[in-house]
Amino acid sequence: MRLALHHGASEVDAAAWDALLARQPHPTPFMRHAYLAALEASGSAVPATGWAPVYFTLTQDGHLRAACVVYLKSHSRGEYVFDWAWADAYARHGLPYYPKGVLAVPFTPVPGTRLLALDDAARAALLQQVLQWATGQGLSSLHLLFGADEDLAVAQRCGLMLRHTVQFHWRNARPADGTPFANFDDFLASLNQDKRKKIRQERRRVQSADIEFRVLRGSDITPQDWDFFYRCYERTYLEHGNPPYLKREFFALMAENMPDAWLLFIARHGGRDIAASLVALGPSSEPGGLVAYGRYWGALARVDCLHFEACYYQPIAWCIAQGVQRFEGGAQGEHKMARALLPVQASSAHWLAHPAFAEAVERFLAREGQAVDGYLDELQSRSPFRRAN
Repeated sequence: MRLALHHGASEVDAAAWDALLARQPHPTPFMRHAYLAALEASGSAVPATGWAPVYFTLTQDGHLRAACVVYLKSHSRGEYVFDWAWADAYARHGLPYYPKGVLAVPFTPVPGTRLLALDDAARAALLQQVLQWATGQGLSSLHLLFGADEDLAVAQRCGLMLRHTVQFHWRNARPADGTPFANFDDFLASLNQDKRKKIRQERRRVQSADIEFRVLRGSDITPQDWDFFYRCYERTYLEHGNPPYLKREFFALMAENMPDAWLLFIARHGGRDIAASLVALGPSSEPGGLVAYGRYWGALARVDCLHFEACYYQPIAWCIAQGVQRFEGGAQGEHKMARALLPVQASSAHWLAHPAFAEAVERFLAREGQAVDGYLDELQSRSPFRRAN
């Protein structure tokens, strides 16, 4: 196989990349060529913002057999697998932690295939090439974030250390028999009394405030709708004292090149739009053929419980109506369990060049892993669903 390195998505054949992605066990829309290219073209994930992309391709007889994108990082922002303590330890010992290599989708804590390959042999060959490159570049470390099972298995065989965290996902399945819910009321009936009562109270507060929702999908989302969404999205970040990671141009490119991947919920009050939540849609082998990913939200006015309605209840109701089997609510947030998003384990893999630091991190990850296992057990004992008689 022939290895080639490319310093931008524009240097990689889009059709070949997407064809390879479609053959992966866990593809997501965030690994599509158009998505990655838009991050660069919009100036969102570029060297100037601390994300320098390097695309690896392995070809044989002119056919793409494996590919990935590695970002050279000068910081740890926008990753959602936190290694600030590792960077601090390096600094205290007078060692540089940056630049480091990251196999990830910028700003996107969604599990999925990172090492695109036709088979495990090609996947392992690709990762070995990346590790050799990282060593040759003198990088402190390489991090494969939110990888799929096929990535993690190869990573372990190549000597990377696994790290686990917890996310919250909703399943369109009755606990008793696994069949899909008929409607939102049917979903509520499956919950225990406290959770059912809480959700109804929260939805009534939004309804009593005379909030209406528009649901727009794909090309139905107009440029004006995208402009409004971006105002909401930007405000969420600014309220927390940070500029938004994604530029307005990024969403313009999504509307142009990936309209099928987006679902927008817009809340309206008194004849004007006041809030929006954006959901991504990707392919799934499950019934319904889609998986939904909760991504971004923002509001220009305060309404009690509007966040829960826009980000959880409206998407869940849409998934039930469309027969979508899974809605991934994203990283962190125990409060999601009260809305029937259940805990699942998400994992990453890590390689550190310095032997002593690698040994120390391995000990830390063993302790952290035990704590995460205990946390998962505790969360799973607090199921929001009714107990079977």
